[in-house]
Amino acid sequence: MSLTEEGIIEVPGMSSQWVRLGGGAKAHYMFAGESGPAVVLLHGGLPGSSGSAGWRYIAANLAENGFRVYCPDMPAFGLSDTAEEYWPSGLHDHTDFIHEFVTAVGLDKFHISGNSMGCMNSVSYVTAHPERVLSYVLIAGDIGDIMDGVEKPKGNLDLSFYDGSKDGMRMMMSSIIYRPEAINEDLVEMRYLAATRHAEAYMQHLPRVHMFAGFRDWDDENLRARMSTKGRFDAMTIPGIYLYGRQDVLVPVEWGYLQEERLPNVQFFYPDECGHQGQTDRPDLFNPVYLEFFRDGQVSRATADAAGVSDRRPEIKEFVAQA
Repeated sequence: MSLTEEGIIEVPGMSSQWVRLGGGAKAHYMFAGESGPAVVLLHGGLPGSSGSAGWRYIAANLAENGFRVYCPDMPAFGLSDTAEEYWPSGLHDHTDFIHEFVTAVGLDKFHISGNSMGCMNSVSYVTAHPERVLSYVLIAGDIGDIMDGVEKPKGNLDLSFYDGSKDGMRMMMSSIIYRPEAINEDLVEMRYLAATRHAEAYMQHLPRVHMFAGFRDWDDENLRARMSTKGRFDAMTIPGIYLYGRQDVLVPVEWGYLQEERLPNVQFFYPDECGHQGQTDRPDLFNPVYLEFFRDGQVSRATADAAGVSDRRPEIKEFVAQA
């Protein structure tokens, strides 16, 4: 395996695409599929993240099974526009980017999913534009001010060891990805190139847009009100499920348990042998979950059990087939 001229891992069935957004930015995304329902997959927020790095396994499998899959590079990540005027200044800019993107590629209704920062971005988008979303899947992230007053468990990952080098990238990836065999040199190289491309933008981006940014810390009351999820996202009945890896070291699985208590309409799963980027660790588990839920609206009994369906409260029968 080797990288393309754009510095991307080549994945059969996936193509590198570009689109000009209404605001002027040139947006890059990975695309897979020929026809069928649309799925938008949002990557995480650590250095070197991109649509390809986060979603190549899920996207390829969904495309093989009749979906059109879009994996955009968020502002300050991947091959996104490097012009300073398009650097994000807050989570609201990510929400606006997603809306500009889906409009530019002609999507009226679609399924959406996100991991880590992409989880928070998915929650924000669903909250802002529920009329566009068919269903959603979340992975190991945050859900906004729904969790106000709840102390977040501390992880044991020190992001400061990423020093801008390939070795630093390899170390960081070894921390967030549980299975060593899921990391190869092409993946390290692709993420290193992306992180280097956006080094300056990323340093400004991190404190303001990362998934752990606190709503309560924003000075703008109107912006805080706009991006609030409390009493909004948690009250929605759009079909949604949430996967949280048991071996996550960035934010331990206990954060998933606490979020489950605040999201009564979302079905939780706790897959084993999964770190912070579970879809890379265990595509054997995540692929059938995604396919069944987006295709059928329900995860089969066997798949649910294999993926660690939550036993912390009664299952949501509409989303999990009963024995």
